[in-house]
Amino acid sequence: MSGRRPGPGGPAGGGRTGGPPGGPPSGGRAAGRGGARPPGGGARGAGGAGPGGPGGPCGTGGPGGPGGRAGQRGRSRGAPPPLPVAVALAVRQADFAGLARHGLFGGLAFREYLRRTESQLRALCGQGVEVHLRVLDPADYEDYCEALGFDPGGAAARVAYAADPELAGEPFVYAGERLAGLLPALADDHRARVRITIACTALLDALGEGPAGQPRMVAVMTYVTSVYLAVAEGAGEGRHLLTLWCHGPEDGEELTAAADVRVRDGRLLDAGRDTEALCVTLAAGVAAGGAGALLLHGDPAAPGGQEVRGWALEGGRMRPMSAQEVFDSLADDVGRGLPFPPGAVPLPGFALPGPWRPGPVPPGAGPGDGAGPGGVREDGGEPLG
Repeated sequence: MSGRRPGPGGPAGGGRTGGPPGGPPSGGRAAGRGGARPPGGGARGAGGAGPGGPGGPCGTGGPGGPGGRAGQRGRSRGAPPPLPVAVALAVRQADFAGLARHGLFGGLAFREYLRRTESQLRALCGQGVEVHLRVLDPADYEDYCEALGFDPGGAAARVAYAADPELAGEPFVYAGERLAGLLPALADDHRARVRITIACTALLDALGEGPAGQPRMVAVMTYVTSVYLAVAEGAGEGRHLLTLWCHGPEDGEELTAAADVRVRDGRLLDAGRDTEALCVTLAAGVAAGGAGALLLHGDPAAPGGQEVRGWALEGGRMRPMSAQEVFDSLADDVGRGLPFPPGAVPLPGFALPGPWRPGPVPPGAGPGDGAGPGGVREDGGEPLG
């Protein structure tokens, strides 16, 4: 498995393994400029289906979810499409300070930069311009300029960087929101994009690109989707947190991801691009025959304490952990400098769908049909809703 991994919290750490970070990961180019890039979309727009729907990451029909605020707003027939522009924003004060040394902001303070930027974005939006936003990440921006020979302080560099398509997923479309509330969501979207890009690169490395690897890609993504749905079904009503770490058998590089699992009235609610990032990361670990741990954290305010269940990834296969193994996995997080969840009650994991089978999908059979090569034996949970 290859590619730089985003840290589990903030730019470099914080939170439990794979937990939601406090800001976007630094850098995040999976294979360097000109390296492997996941084909196809990534996260879909707001009208997309949940895991297992069409148009998933890495050019497959695997798990996908709405990403950020992507999606086409309705317009009358015959009306010209909105003129699109791309804008890269500094979302944190520390990022702003790092970028200001290149002379990008004309001596403005961060608060004034946000005020002026918001005014300009709203003006564009009011004129019918479709504004695509992305994070202006200092380390990644500097790497980008160095690789392509741009002056970091020049307008051409910012324009090219804002429109660069390398991060997976559809655009984050501005709709007139206040930046104070929008920037955290944009940072979360950026973090998930980085994880998707890195995981897709690792997944393609494990399965191979082109027609030869496509049946295996469909099989592993279908298996991971069935695992996610089974975990969500077993989680039950309420809001839960899934955390994941995994790595390949060769270089041992660790990938992390996390996503909320929300079930209301028996229906699995959309969890956004983080769910896609987690599923693609798990798919990379499965396809590479790697090792890892998937933990389901229950409601910390629940009577009797926060239940935590877990599953081990071994040789590319998922199996339920014992309660002791769940405890040990939480303790391993402490060894990484992460907190042990207060009031945690380790419990064994429940049964999940059987192992995926690499190989071509038989003619006339969809992914997961029967027990033929490339199929997935679904003896775990059923889709919700």
